[in-house]
Amino acid sequence: MSGRRGSTETENSPRRAGGHRAAGRAADPGKGGTDKDISDTRPTSRAKPKPKRKRSTKQKVLWATAGCTALLVLAGGAVYYRLNSNISTFDGDALSKDRPEAAAPDAQGRTPVNVLLIGSDSRGNGNSDLGGGGDDGARSDTAILLHIYADHKHAVGISIPRDSLVNLPPCKLPNGKWTKEQTNVMFNSAFSVGNTDQGNPACTQNAVEKLTNLRVDHTIVVDFSGFAAMTSAVGGVEVCLPNNIYEGDLNPNLGRKGKLIFAKGKQKVEGQAALDYVRVRHGIGDGSDIGRTKRQQAFLSSLIKQVKDRGMDPTTLLPLADAATKSLTVDPDLGSAAKLMSFAMSIKDVNLHDVKFLTAPWRYEGPRVALVHPDVDQLWAALKADRTVDGQDASAQSPAATDSAAPAAPPTTAAAPTPTADARNAEIKVAVLNGTGESGLGSKGAEAVKGAGYTVTTVGNAAGKPRSTTVVEYGTGERTAAESVAKLFPGATVQPGGRGLSVVLGHDFAAANPASAATSAPGAPSAPAPLPTSVSGTARSADDDPCANVSYG
Repeated sequence: MSGRRGSTETENSPRRAGGHRAAGRAADPGKGGTDKDISDTRPTSRAKPKPKRKRSTKQKVLWATAGCTALLVLAGGAVYYRLNSNISTFDGDALSKDRPEAAAPDAQGRTPVNVLLIGSDSRGNGNSDLGGGGDDGARSDTAILLHIYADHKHAVGISIPRDSLVNLPPCKLPNGKWTKEQTNVMFNSAFSVGNTDQGNPACTQNAVEKLTNLRVDHTIVVDFSGFAAMTSAVGGVEVCLPNNIYEGDLNPNLGRKGKLIFAKGKQKVEGQAALDYVRVRHGIGDGSDIGRTKRQQAFLSSLIKQVKDRGMDPTTLLPLADAATKSLTVDPDLGSAAKLMSFAMSIKDVNLHDVKFLTAPWRYEGPRVALVHPDVDQLWAALKADRTVDGQDASAQSPAATDSAAPAAPPTTAAAPTPTADARNAEIKVAVLNGTGESGLGSKGAEAVKGAGYTVTTVGNAAGKPRSTTVVEYGTGERTAAESVAKLFPGATVQPGGRGLSVVLGHDFAAANPASAATSAPGAPSAPAPLPTSVSGTARSADDDPCANVSYG
């Protein structure tokens, strides 16, 4: 604000000075109180002023361009200085010494990136006025692991419920000491370790890396103030609610219904209203944190859409960054305006439909949430292998722009033809069990089943001794479906078994698929099992209707 006042005074000053000079020239003819005789032709000693040389239009344009460029450079430098001074970083020495390996570049030199986004519920920095925690210290209201695929054209955000029961690795305290490992504790307790207003982002990052076996490349913490400012900087965000929301829903301790806060349906929110939207739990669905997580995913989808609609360029990003960085804490490797802007611009080509959000597979366990195995393990494995939610290998995708002069890729051996996928196949559920004793084959078999349009429910290992041949087992009334599935595995036999369809892979399948068995290149990870529909079917795209999937129960 002081900068604006100073610029106004500077603009006005030349006008006043110019006015005084003009008045002085107008008084010259009357100097000394006598008028000069117009017939007096005596030469005067005062030389006639030389005519001013007019600048060409081209010169004027050049000077104007140079002036504007200088101002932009100075202004840009001031903006970056301000952004840099806004940003806070947390102690990198607080990160665990036992971390997962960083992702390796793909064949095109592109690397996937994992970013942990934390929403902080803290009383510090004026957050208590916006509804920050009532107790000392800080908690993580929101935690999303954002995986940006190697092609930088796909991304998925995984919400980790704050009440999830997890094992917490050792974390560094403000006094420099480290805690002991804790088991079966709430996930959001990691951020509270040390009980400071700034929270403990490093501890939360340690917990996520322990939980997922994925290396977190960057961590970004935004508190209430920063979140509210960001929503105002982009001109508001479109949201939707399935029913009216009142003061008593936002604050159950109010003891009455109170005033209407949000009307049912679509509306645009910013500032405090945006914060209330992503924090409200009660009065919608079952009033759980799971439902709130869904609304946060819908909100982020709309926020991304709003930013992309306005343009992923400095004109849009700088005001957004200025608003965000005032309440931003990041890891040391992301602690400058240049790095933040570079990161933002690196994902500008991600299409809205290819930005997905989902919640880590969960179930209620009393008043808390348990993560469901093996579903959640398959999800982390898919991200580690850079597989999209629908099973694509993003690391193998072609670059956005290719060199026409580059030599064509060598032809690859065509896979064995599979039956044409029928829309009805999706209704047939198949379990794929590896009966060979060799790793990696279950995932390969599941890919074949899923590629034919069937729904894979389970991927695992078969009990008992290794099988020599592949068998498709079926339950009552499922023989026809079993025979269709068996066509995917040449030489497979069909026989009645328990309930449902199961493919038990034998050594004949291993012999036909040596690349996915133990003969794979040393250190090469096997293809992960396809995600069950209970996971992939819940994914939200950033271009989905804002009124869809915003509550639970």
